[in-house]
Amino acid sequence: MMDSTAASSAELFDRACEVMPGGNTRTTVWHAPHPIYAASGQGCRIKDVDGKTYLDFINNYTSMIHGHANPVVAEAVRKQLEIGTCFAMPTESEIELAELLCKRSPGFERVRFTNSGSEAVMMALKAARAHTGKPKIAKCEGAYHGSYDFAEVSLDSAPESWGNADPNSVAYTSGTPRSVLDEVIVIPFNRVEETENILAAHADDLACVLIDPMPNRAGLIPATPEYLEMLRRFTTNNDMLLVFDEVISFRLGHGGAQGEFNVSPDLTALAKIIGGGFPIGAVAGTAEVMKVFDPRQGKPLAPHGGTFNANPISMVAGKAAMELLTPEEFDRINGLGGRARGGLTKAIADAGVEGQITGAGSLLRIHMTSVPLVDYRSARATATQSAALSSVIDKMHANGVLLAETGLCAISTAMGETEIDEFIDIFADALASTGQPRHAAE
Repeated sequence: MMDSTAASSAELFDRACEVMPGGNTRTTVWHAPHPIYAASGQGCRIKDVDGKTYLDFINNYTSMIHGHANPVVAEAVRKQLEIGTCFAMPTESEIELAELLCKRSPGFERVRFTNSGSEAVMMALKAARAHTGKPKIAKCEGAYHGSYDFAEVSLDSAPESWGNADPNSVAYTSGTPRSVLDEVIVIPFNRVEETENILAAHADDLACVLIDPMPNRAGLIPATPEYLEMLRRFTTNNDMLLVFDEVISFRLGHGGAQGEFNVSPDLTALAKIIGGGFPIGAVAGTAEVMKVFDPRQGKPLAPHGGTFNANPISMVAGKAAMELLTPEEFDRINGLGGRARGGLTKAIADAGVEGQITGAGSLLRIHMTSVPLVDYRSARATATQSAALSSVIDKMHANGVLLAETGLCAISTAMGETEIDEFIDIFADALASTGQPRHAAE
């Protein structure tokens, strides 16, 4: 993802290396030999510091659902800036955003705010332990849930480490204590029988099952109805909680992924789109489970503080952004998502190359393989597939389209059919110009 004309970005990176490790403070934005630095954004376009403009299909890793500098969100923030940005007191703005969220899902009876998706997941897991009195969690192999030690276990396990049908608990960060790995039970995504057997073997110690119903890092493959039904039934019957990570997938519909999949978890971790482009996270759940945070009778079972929790800037931005996401607007951008997935699929077929598109709603992910994808192991790219995808992404970047290095793409409300068709055309040109391997002759 490197432009030879990016002289200003190169200069900024040299400066960054003098004050940040590797010139970086966010691993996901690193690109060799240096990242391209943004200067401004407007709608669905970003301009870099060297003056090049891009059609933005990353949208800050799915968080900018309205694109950049949305005027309604910007006006709400401007008004709040003039009267204060944070206080050692609650404000009405946190009540208003919580009320809005509680109307989006019947399972959202109470909401508690954090400052990131990672923190939201962490507090959801702590709440599950506090409510059940049990120490262990279960999570799906290959799924990303932020940077909490327990949540990142087996995020990027490889064939040499992942074990058999009963996945190993594999450290993601060097130095992860063995005790952390011992408290995390790893289950295979979308494998009903294997998962139920694993959960049954550990039921007495499991506080919860943590799942993203369409995990990006595990391939952006939707969970099957059978898998989710089994998890809901098993957790209910075995005194454990079902925890949804909808930090990304809440954008699938007006009621989030749980509304689209018709499943009611006990707790849900939220972030990204609910903050209108500002730092935010939230835990939402039933009143009974969320009582672990209630301080009215003394020290709660799960104490939780934070200097910037529910800060008014994120609250008013989030409320403004979420109010714009009407059912009709979700229908529109989800339709654009379908148009994009269909167009990319046709481009792959027309080019006669290996590839497929996964996703739902306003999300999609490009894979350079035609093997059926059902879980992390089937979706994990080989070296050849990774090289092929990188080649396509580099070509698209050179032609003015931004997408994640994994092939993840997110549509914003600032887009219409014109931008979707532009994206499809540039993808088709990239396939044609990068010499991707074609299907073997039949």
